[in-house]
Amino acid sequence: MDLAARLGRFELLVVTGKGGVGKTAVAASLGRLLAAAGRRVLVLEVDPRENVHQMLAVSPSGGAIVPAGPRLWVQNLKPRQVLDDVVRERLKVEMLSRRVLASPIYEQFSAGAPGLKELAILGHALRLLRRRTGSPGADGRDGDSGASRDGNDRDRRRGGNLGASRDGNDRDRHRGGPAAPELDLVVLDAPATGHGVRLLAAPRLVSEVIRDGPFGALAGELAGFVDDPERCGVVVVTQAEEMPVEEALELQAALATQLGRRPELLVVNGLFPPLSPDLSRPEIFDPLLDEEALKSARAARPGLVPETPQEAEMLTFWRHRRFLNERELERLARFWEGPRVELPQLALERGPELTAALQQRLAAALAAISAPPPPSPAPAVPTPPPAGPPAAEGA
Repeated sequence: MDLAARLGRFELLVVTGKGGVGKTAVAASLGRLLAAAGRRVLVLEVDPRENVHQMLAVSPSGGAIVPAGPRLWVQNLKPRQVLDDVVRERLKVEMLSRRVLASPIYEQFSAGAPGLKELAILGHALRLLRRRTGSPGADGRDGDSGASRDGNDRDRRRGGNLGASRDGNDRDRHRGGPAAPELDLVVLDAPATGHGVRLLAAPRLVSEVIRDGPFGALAGELAGFVDDPERCGVVVVTQAEEMPVEEALELQAALATQLGRRPELLVVNGLFPPLSPDLSRPEIFDPLLDEEALKSARAARPGLVPETPQEAEMLTFWRHRRFLNERELERLARFWEGPRVELPQLALERGPELTAALQQRLAAALAAISAPPPPSPAPAVPTPPPAGPPAAEGA
């Protein structure tokens, strides 16, 4: 099985990495790639800036699940909203749920309880995935019946259908009720590196502390889900620079020690292209060359020697960045264990054009590392030396 097909078999792909390395762009491109391969994919983000919507040319949705292409949806998740919905579902009585949600104790609990927001994110993803078979939601309740019952009951109390369309359907699209799509896979644009590890470790840690009640049951179920290497995968995004590479290697070690697993893929994003050998020559960047020397250099290498100080500065920057890229790529080759693909720096604005271009390059890179190595050439059969003249009789 090639690597792209392997990634498509997961139910949850957690895309993480240092902030600023293009993690969201890679998550959006990966979602498009897997949707194009026939999977029904939701790209889920938790950043309130809704960057995924920009990458996929979708208007900000206020937290609803919205289509972004064939077999592709996007959602900006607000973990607090998920926790509030759990309270409403458990209490059932609207007056009680309002009092709990407005209480200072709940406010402090939802804001400060370790691991609670992480459970909300992962539990939401699992609940959406559960709709494929109609099995119970991640909180132990039926995912569809709870949403429809809550919406309809509140609607009857309000005395009309307006409440149902506004509250029931909109909340269904948030929570994974009847208005939500059936999904094969969730691509989670996870928080930055350290927070990404905490996200994956939270279910196991919470399940060891809280063993009873709805949150204990949820934590135990999510711990099994995240620990299952056939259901949950991790994609790490980095750039070939010192600090992002350092964090990627630390993440690899943290996943091994805390969760006993390795990432499925490392994406090295934003690589500067290599310079041609002539442009790499140090003398063409020499700021001490006088005008006559520059004229001689330009005559010897037409079109290669910078014409202006600005051009020389740009080439110097390019050369320096490529040098750093090559140094860090060498470090990754030594210390990273597992598949690795490289994506170039593209002169495109953030948006669907960049996402489509990265999708094409990601598909090609995955195919290249998945392809079997070319067969070795057959060894040459030595040509026997020409036969000499027959020996004379009696010799």
